[in-house]
Amino acid sequence: MSSNEVPSREIARRVFAEEFNDASYTFKESDDERAPVYLLLPSGEKANRVFLVGTLTEKEDVGEDNEYWRGRIVDPTGTFFVYAGQYQPEAASALRDLEPPAYVSVVGKPRTYETDDGSVNVSVRPESISVVDAETRDRWVVETAQRTVERIERFDEEGNEYGRMAREEYDLPIDRYKTAAVSALQSLEEAGGDELGGSEESDSEDADTDTDTDADAASPEPNA
Repeated sequence: MSSNEVPSREIARRVFAEEFNDASYTFKESDDERAPVYLLLPSGEKANRVFLVGTLTEKEDVGEDNEYWRGRIVDPTGTFFVYAGQYQPEAASALRDLEPPAYVSVVGKPRTYETDDGSVNVSVRPESISVVDAETRDRWVVETAQRTVERIERFDEEGNEYGRMAREEYDLPIDRYKTAAVSALQSLEEAGGDELGGSEESDSEDADTDTDTDADAASPEPNA
């Protein structure tokens, strides 16, 4: 890559909270300073960006000298934590203005950090946060379940280098993520609609998410 080239944005992967929170290994595929940092998902996929939809249940300004917002977003499998401050002004403004509970979609970058006891936690640094409706949330659950199952089905295929990396880096039974996906789908049937009791207007989904196909998983080519 020449010094004048600007890297294209990576596809934002759909992933449930249970799998996302189990991820801890990050890597680069190039020695270039500007090379993207990837989070290795336990189901055998790399993620430089993620796309999630869930219920914002809590928000808090945890900053000291400057605003630094933490949001707690829940999907049917667990909880995502997102953090936005002065370097993510649009996302920070969204968190400041939102009143939980609310359905939101988030596109952002995974960030890992080591705790005092040596374990690794993962969170999301949001690029955008948008209010969505129950239908958008439900559609995300269905499509994320599909992507998860597809990754698991490819996990042991010959030539799947991210599946191989996941086997080496994580000692986790990947069937748990298929179980989580099925449970997420069942939760939609049991809920039977909008548990917030109201409908919010939906903003359009980010054009760089893997909305239509996960064929990009087989190719490192980013989405322009």
